[in-house]
Amino acid sequence: MPIYEYRCQDCRRRVSRFYRSFSDVQDQPTCPRCGGTRLVRVISRVSIVRSEESRLDDLADPSTLDGLDEEDPKSLARWMRKMSSEVGEEMPAEFDEVIDRLESGQSPEEIEESMPDLGEDLGGGGMDDLDF
Repeated sequence: MPIYEYRCQDCRRRVSRFYRSFSDVQDQPTCPRCGGTRLVRVISRVSIVRSEESRLDDLADPSTLDGLDEEDPKSLARWMRKMSSEVGEEMPAEFDEVIDRLESGQSPEEIEESMPDLGEDLGGGGMDDLDF
């Protein structure tokens, strides 16, 4: 079931047109907002649904560590943010706080010192259990 996006040259709005099948796609669609027929097709965003197994395979790829500098807190934060988005699960609020602190330039040691209970909910002993 294709969805095509257009920019209406009459009202200057971006509009989406849903078609039940490819054979239903009109050569000259009309704008649902203003009724204009001067629509120009635009490139749409693409969404890909991936399995959990596929996402985990990507996480295991050593190339995901490219550009990671263990001595740079901001680099660690970027890597952690990327990994959390790949996992696709809700992370605890502490995780976001750690990333925010890393982005502000705090070292993992400074963060652990100010958050001694970090990681206890996960059965760990703090940031020392994280393998940076």
